[in-house]
Amino acid sequence: MIHSALALALLGAAAAALLMLVLWGIHLRIGNAGIVDIGWAYGLGLLAILYGALGSGPSIPRWTITAMAVTWSARLGTHLFRRVVGKPEEGRYKQLRQQWRTGAAWKFLLFFEAQALLDVLLSIPFLLVCAGSTSVRTGLGAAQITGILIWLVAILGESIADAQLARFKCHAGPKDVCREGLWNYSRHPNYFFEWLVWIGWALFAQSAHLGWLAWSSPLLMLFFLLRVTGIPATEAQSLRSKGQVYADYQKTTSPFIPWFPKDSTQHGGTNQ
Repeated sequence: MIHSALALALLGAAAAALLMLVLWGIHLRIGNAGIVDIGWAYGLGLLAILYGALGSGPSIPRWTITAMAVTWSARLGTHLFRRVVGKPEEGRYKQLRQQWRTGAAWKFLLFFEAQALLDVLLSIPFLLVCAGSTSVRTGLGAAQITGILIWLVAILGESIADAQLARFKCHAGPKDVCREGLWNYSRHPNYFFEWLVWIGWALFAQSAHLGWLAWSSPLLMLFFLLRVTGIPATEAQSLRSKGQVYADYQKTTSPFIPWFPKDSTQHGGTNQ
């Protein structure tokens, strides 16, 4: 099983690297590095399909997690496609261009390929389920069913958060900060539910051989969301563009896990 998983992982790494290389070339032509986010989301769906088609794991768990991954990938990738393509480049990528300046194109190549590596690491739950044996041969066990339920809640929550933000952007001013719906309880409800997606997949995969490795994915996702490219970059850009209005939002609203605002009287209209 280990040799099979390693072979699948290497094949997946090659596919993800090639996808990001193509997207890097496209980004040079259109001048918008935001397409890396689209590639990251669709890339995970591509890996799931690859593992599902070539893996030798039990068919029901294998195709169930593949379907879950493809559904998530299609939803998020399409959402990002609509947000990025044909739109100005996001501020966080403009900031990177300003920081890198000399050799920015090649530094972006490394950045794109780093996202390919991240896809491979995050796809470990798919790989473990698709590549080999599980303790549940003929169907789905309690942990897997629980993982599906958590995944469903996470997909619904992330979809609602994205829809609320998109609706607000239709009438928001440049200095406005979104406090509508879930955004009144978390500054990043989309990130929270995104992380919950990976909790569901890790729980689903834990009955596979070496299933404990699946928990590396939600831990890695949490690290990136809280410390690297998620909340830090997004909030730095929001502070640059919105100033004190966003600083006030930070003082009253939970950064990640949805919770009641510290000051319920501050609900002025605004966006993220």
